[in-house]
Order: sequence, then C-alpha cells, then structure tokens
Amino acid sequence: MNSRSNDLDTALSHEHSRFLHPGMLLPFILVVTCFAAWGTAANMTDTLVSTFTAVFDDMSTLQATLVQSAYYGAYFLLALPAAFVNQRFNYKVGVLLGLGMAAAGGFLFLPAAEAQTFGFFLSAIFLLAAGLSVLETSANPYVMSMGPESNATRRLNFAQAFNPVGTNTGVLLAALLIAPNLSTLTAEERDELPPAERESLLTSELDAVMTPYVGLAVVLVLIWVGIAVTKVPGLKAGASHEVDTRGSSSRVKRLVTNTHYSFGVVAQFFNVAAQTCIWTFTITYARDQIGATPTAANWWLQASLIVFLVARFAMVALMGKIDSRILMLTMTGLGVVLCLVAVAVPSMVGLVAVVALSACLSLLFPTIYGIALEGLGNDTKFGAAGLVMAIVGGATVPLLQGRLVDTVGSAFSYIVPAVCFVVIVAYAIYTLRAPRPIHETG
Repeated sequence: MNSRSNDLDTALSHEHSRFLHPGMLLPFILVVTCFAAWGTAANMTDTLVSTFTAVFDDMSTLQATLVQSAYYGAYFLLALPAAFVNQRFNYKVGVLLGLGMAAAGGFLFLPAAEAQTFGFFLSAIFLLAAGLSVLETSANPYVMSMGPESNATRRLNFAQAFNPVGTNTGVLLAALLIAPNLSTLTAEERDELPPAERESLLTSELDAVMTPYVGLAVVLVLIWVGIAVTKVPGLKAGASHEVDTRGSSSRVKRLVTNTHYSFGVVAQFFNVAAQTCIWTFTITYARDQIGATPTAANWWLQASLIVFLVARFAMVALMGKIDSRILMLTMTGLGVVLCLVAVAVPSMVGLVAVVALSACLSLLFPTIYGIALEGLGNDTKFGAAGLVMAIVGGATVPLLQGRLVDTVGSAFSYIVPAVCFVVIVAYAIYTLRAPRPIHETG
C-alpha cells in the first residue's frame, strides 16, 4: 500500500513540475506566435495616423485618428462574442476564427489600396482588429489550459513576453516598408503636381501601406493552417469553470458598486487611452518639433517601444522587492511630469520625454488588471471582461488629442495623456489607502 502511495505521489509531483501537458509543445509554440502577431498589427496601425494625414491632402489629424477608433472599437465590440464562441465550442475554434478574420482584414488592404479611399482602409482595419480581438480573447485562456494549473500564470507570462517583440517588429516594418515610400511634399506642393503625377504618387504610397498588412495576412494564414492540422487533446472552454447560478443583474451591481474594481476599470480605460495617444502621436511630435523625416520619425517610435520592452522586464524584477502599487504611483507620477515637459519644451528635450513615457506605461496594464480583480471570487471572469472592454479608451480619447494637434499643435496635445496619468495616480493612491479586498468565495 505504501509503495502504491509513493508511486502516486511521485507521479503527481512529476505532473506538477511539467510546464506543458504531454503533446502540447507544438500547439503551444504555434499559439505563442499569435501573441507576437497581434503586437505587430497593433503597432503598425499606430503609424497610420501620421501616414494618412500625409497621403490624403485634405485629411485632418482628427479624421486620421479614426484609425484608432476603428481598431480599438472592434476590440471592444468583439470581446464578448468571442467569449460566447469559446463557451459554445473550445479555445482552438476561437483561435482559428480570430486568425481567419484577422487574415481577411489584412488581405482587404489590397482592394483598399486599389480603391484609394480612406473608408475602405477603415473597414480593413476594423475587420483585422475584430479578428485579433477574438484571437486574443481565445489565446490567453488557451495557453493557460495547456499545462498544469499550478504554473498557468507563469506560462501565460512567458507567452505574453512575445507581444512586445511583435510591437517592435510592427514599428520596424512600418519604418522599413512604409515610411521610406512616403513623399516629403507638402499638401500645397502635391496640389501643384500634374493630375497624372499626383495619382501615381498616391498609388505608390498606398501600395506601401498595403504591403506589410498583406504580408502579415499571409503569416496569419500559415499559423491558421499549422494550428488547424495539429492534433490537440480536447480542451473544452469552461470545462473546469464553476457555475454561478446568481443572476447577471446582481453580478453587474456587485461589480459596479465595488469601488476597488470599478475604479480599476476607469484606470484601465485611461491607461489604454494614454498608451494609444502617446504612441500614435510620437511620429507627429518628432516631425513637428525637430523636423524629422518620416523615416527618422518612425525610428523615434521604434526607440519608444524598445524602452517599453526593456522597462517591462525591469519592472518585473523590481516587483520582487517593491509593492506594485507603489511602483504604479511612482511611474504614473513621472508620466505626468514627462508629459508636461513635452508640452513646455517642444524640442529634442520634449521628444526625449515623449519616448521616456513608454517606461511609465510598461507596468500599467497587468498591474491595474491584477489589482482590480483582487477579491472578486466567482465574479472574476466577468470582471476580467470589463477590464478588457476598457480598452475602448484607445478608440475615444485619441480623437481629443487629434483635435488638439489640428488646433493648437502636437506639443500642447500631450496635455491629454497627462490628464490620463493623473487619473491613474488617483487610483494608485486609492489602492494604497484602501484595505486590500478579501477574497470572496461566492
């Protein structure tokens, strides 16, 4: 009897130490590539605001910022439908659906370039982002289910480490494939060109915009095929989930009246808004304040994302020694200061401050996410959905900054992310003063 017990203990210990379940290595590698893919798409899209204002003569910055509204609006609208797909089928189906939609959106850039209309490009961006929303909603829990529950968080963190790799790749592709093919002519100089020459210039520039997105679509199709043909042990979404029989209306009321959580949703809204504003208008700031060429301005955005990548790992290390709430307060306070420097010193100094803002952003999304979910118990899954939907901040607030760029200039427009950081500072102070939530068992 003791021998059997020891054998069982040994088997359980061995399973506990596994990073992945047997047969999951290839599926895991394929799904991890999705994390890099949506990072690449997101940050190629960040460069399109400045691109479209340059390419379309009569387009304002506010109008071009609809790119971000289409992108983040699609993320907001598709999050819940994706959850229903995962519940009805499984995570693999959700991943394949998301990849298919995103690839279709990427291929739609081809006819959009042919049509040469901004609305067509917005449709392509919306479909691309809709697919990525479904993909991201499905891939995160899929990765967590690929191994023992004991190290699911570590497994997800490993997969998420490839997202900033993708973001840097996206900006690099924009710098290498889009920016060098954009004309430096002003709107007035474009108007003076003969019609045939102006048409040829527009075609060349929009083809440059289209190329990396079609290339991304091809990569997504290859990943789709790889995941589709790879056999995976059945993973039913929700198979291990508890069933909460309480009404959805009471659940919503509990979440809304839980200040620790609801304030976290507000903070996440302004965090995503700040991130989108800062990265969207870095190129515009570089172009306006130091006279950077389109290629050079894209390299400044690339530097900003490298700062973000390095700072993310630095913050993880610091969290082993410093309370994450204190780090959040420190970095968001620094963010306010750097934004004000960008406003007050519109020069190389201001541009360096704009780039440094990425360090302030690096820890915010996962930190706010984790703190806001503390103590929610059986409401955690629905609370998490609310935090994901808070990314709609990236679809709305940048419109305000775009309006300020058009009316008072790109330097003063950085007052918008400054206000966003102030809201997160307030949340950090609240979390430090309020007692830590007690875990609810439902």
